[in-house]
Amino acid sequence: MSQVAHAAAGLERCRLLRPRRLEDAAAMLAESLGKGERAMALAGGTDVIVDRHLLPVDRATAIDCVIDLTGIADFHAIERRQVDGRSVLRFAGGVTYWDLRQSRDVGAHLPMLADMARDVGAVQIQTRGTLAGNVASASPAADGVAALLALGATLELVSAKGARRVALKDALLGYRKTALAPGELIGAIEVVVPSAGAKVFWRKVGTRLAQAISKVALASVVELDGDVVRSAAFGVASVAATTHALGGVSLAVAGASLASLDHAAVDAAVANDIRPIDDVRSTGPYRLHVTKALVRQALFL
Repeated sequence: MSQVAHAAAGLERCRLLRPRRLEDAAAMLAESLGKGERAMALAGGTDVIVDRHLLPVDRATAIDCVIDLTGIADFHAIERRQVDGRSVLRFAGGVTYWDLRQSRDVGAHLPMLADMARDVGAVQIQTRGTLAGNVASASPAADGVAALLALGATLELVSAKGARRVALKDALLGYRKTALAPGELIGAIEVVVPSAGAKVFWRKVGTRLAQAISKVALASVVELDGDVVRSAAFGVASVAATTHALGGVSLAVAGASLASLDHAAVDAAVANDIRPIDDVRSTGPYRLHVTKALVRQALFL
């Protein structure tokens, strides 16, 4: 009987660098790539290490240089600022799900993020996995990305050439593909705190509550003027090649009063936005049904 050999993480012979500043990490990454090396920045490693362990030997690619980001000062910082009269939360690139759960600012001003973090794996994963890593891996089942999409997050990308800001919705290009250029790191993520009267929603549906990849996960922020929807933003995981923003639903409900919204029309907008597939975790029709139900809950409950 033949056996499929699997590589170890493939990192045994690589050069390991551990910078103390983000700027140094970017410079090291640029230098390594400039030499033609295969370089990788590593923070929590909850996706990439598992992926590399599962790769068959003939598909495993050697890594020449790993830049360990865990020694960077203030890389777990969560700050709250006032920008143009709005409260903004800024998450440094090393902020973990556990950091979100423990943060007083998140608990007081954006508890949806703490709820999301509580649903990601077990505590061991929550203490290693980072919000920025969830974005960088671009998994379609990324719970953190769903929440950040609903919040209209902005990424601060840092490289040896400087920094640039990119809206998260523009950074997700496809399955496991992002707009990060070679040599760029996610230095920080910023979100504007929803207004006091906003309907903020998070729900993850999986085989079980803990340690399960979602069948569907939905986050939303619905800003209201009285009963009228001023804006509605969504993020849905596990229904498309990338975490999806349900842009058609947002357009369909904006400017309408909640009382006047036609539930069937909202369902139709959801069905027009996504085409979920069958896989080992669920079927496409079930995922579509659940997404419609979650959008209704987000809008009408």
